[in-house]
Amino acid sequence: MQSRGVARNSLGLSAVRSCLLLLFIHLSAPVEARRVRGGRAQTRRVQQQQTPPPYRERVEGAESFPLDFTAVEGNMDNFVVQIKNLAQSLYPCSAQKLDQDMKLHFLKNVSVTCNDGSPAGYYIKESKGSKRWLLFLEGGWYCFDSQTCESRYETMRRLMSSTKWPLTRTGRGILSPQPEENPHWWNANMVFIPYCSSDVWSGATPKTDQSDYAFMGSLIVKEVVNELLTKGLENAKVLLLAGSSAGGTGVLLNVDQVAEQLETQGYTGVQVRGLADSGWFLDNKQYKFTDCLDTISCAPTEAIKRGIRYWGGLVPESCRQAHVGEEWNCFFGYKVYPTLKSPVFVAQWLFDEAQLTVDNIHLTGQPIHEGQWRYIQKLGQELRLTLSDVPAMFAPACLSHELITRADWTDIRVKGISLPRALHCWDRSLHHNLHINSSHSHQKHVTPPVRGCLLQLIDSCPWPHCNPSCPTIRDQLTGQEMSVIQFLKHMGFDVQKMAQQQGMEPKKLLGMLNNGN
Repeated sequence: MQSRGVARNSLGLSAVRSCLLLLFIHLSAPVEARRVRGGRAQTRRVQQQQTPPPYRERVEGAESFPLDFTAVEGNMDNFVVQIKNLAQSLYPCSAQKLDQDMKLHFLKNVSVTCNDGSPAGYYIKESKGSKRWLLFLEGGWYCFDSQTCESRYETMRRLMSSTKWPLTRTGRGILSPQPEENPHWWNANMVFIPYCSSDVWSGATPKTDQSDYAFMGSLIVKEVVNELLTKGLENAKVLLLAGSSAGGTGVLLNVDQVAEQLETQGYTGVQVRGLADSGWFLDNKQYKFTDCLDTISCAPTEAIKRGIRYWGGLVPESCRQAHVGEEWNCFFGYKVYPTLKSPVFVAQWLFDEAQLTVDNIHLTGQPIHEGQWRYIQKLGQELRLTLSDVPAMFAPACLSHELITRADWTDIRVKGISLPRALHCWDRSLHHNLHINSSHSHQKHVTPPVRGCLLQLIDSCPWPHCNPSCPTIRDQLTGQEMSVIQFLKHMGFDVQKMAQQQGMEPKKLLGMLNNGN
C-alpha cells in the first residue's frame, strides 16, 4: 500500500512538473515572471546578472527561474488546483478554447421526438454578454412514405434517431467561434438543431400505435425556442434562423412561426431573421422522368405532395391561404418567399447539386450529353429568374451544395464580395431600417442602401463554375483537382461550338471562363 502511495505521489509530481514546464515555456511577459516573490526571484536575478550578454540578448522578454517542487509534495491536490487557476487567469483565451464546442441538450419536453421516438434536442455554445443568437437547422433530404422511411432508417439512422448523437459538435463556417473563419457571427450564441424528423422541418405528428414514425420538425423548432427563452434568448436583440439544404427550406417554413411565437409571448424586442442556404428548390420538369420509387429519383413535386400528407406537414399560414388545397407549393422558395413577413437572406448555388440529382442529372465522372448540358444551363437561367425579386441574396454560378457551414465560405465571392461581408451589409441595412420604422413591423423588402454595400449578389456568367472563386472541383475517378476549363471539357463542353453560339472568338470565351466573367 505504501509503495503504491509513493508511486502515485511520484506520478502526480511528474505530471505537475510537466504542466509547470509547459506553462512557463509559454510565459512571454516579464511582468508575469516578476510576480514570484522571495528567494527564487532573488536567485533568478543573480543568475541573470551572471549570464553572458549574448545569451541575455537572445532570451530578452522570456525570463525563467529554477523551480523547487519539494514544498508542495505533501499537498499535491491543492497545488494542482492552484496551477489550473493560474493557467486560466494567465491564458483566458486558451481556457476558453476548451469550451468552444457546442454541447448537447435533450428537450425537456419528451413528447417532442425524433422519427423513432427518441428525444429531440439541440447543441448550444453560449456567449455571455452577446445579444445575438444563431439557430441552425441541419439538412439531410427526407422520406415521404413507409418504404422510403424504412430505407432511410437502415442507411441514415442518425437523421431519424438521437440514440447515437455525440455529446459535442464543432461549428464550421457561420457556426465557427473563430473570428478568422466567421468574421461577423463568431461571438454569437450558437445553437445547432440536428435534423431527425425527415419532414423538411414541417411535421407536427407524434408517433402512435398506428404509425411507425413521428414527424415533428416544426414542433422541434418551436420547443427549442421555448427552452432557449430560459437561457438568455429572452434578452436577445437578433435571432437569425439559418439552415442548409432541407434546413434551408425549413427556414422558409418556420421563420414567421418563430417571429410570431416570440411576439405572442411578449418578446417584441427580438428581431427575427432568416438565412436560407441551398434550400431554394425548383418544381421544374425532370431531365428524365422516373417512377417515384426512392427519395433521390422521385421528382421533388411528387415527393413533397406525398410527404406533406404523410408528415402532417405545416406551412406558413399566409402561404397556406395563397395555395389552399395545394399547400405543397409552399416548400418551393420562389412560391413561399413572397408570402413571408420576416426578412430572409437567400444563399443559393445557381447549379445546385441536389437540384440536379432530383432532376436526374447525375455527374458521375463521365462526359455529359449535349442535352444534359443544355438542361444544366437552363436550370441556372430558371433559378436566376426566380431570384430576381429577392432583395438580399448571394448566388454564385457554381456546381455545389450547401455553403454557410463550409470552413472556406469566406473565399467564395460574387462581384468581389464574400458571403460574410454580404450578410454584414444586410444586417446593417436591417438595423438602419429599424431606426427608420420604429413601429414593430416586418418589412422584408425595405432594405435601404448602406454605403459600400451590395445586397443582390448574383453571377451573370452562364456556365457552372464560371466564377473563379467557386469551390475546388475534383475528378470523381482520379481525385485530381481540375481547372474550370478542364472541368467544362470533362463535362463535354465544346469551346468552339459554344463560342460560335455566343458570337465570339474561342480565345475570348476561354479568357472569360478563366476570369469568371
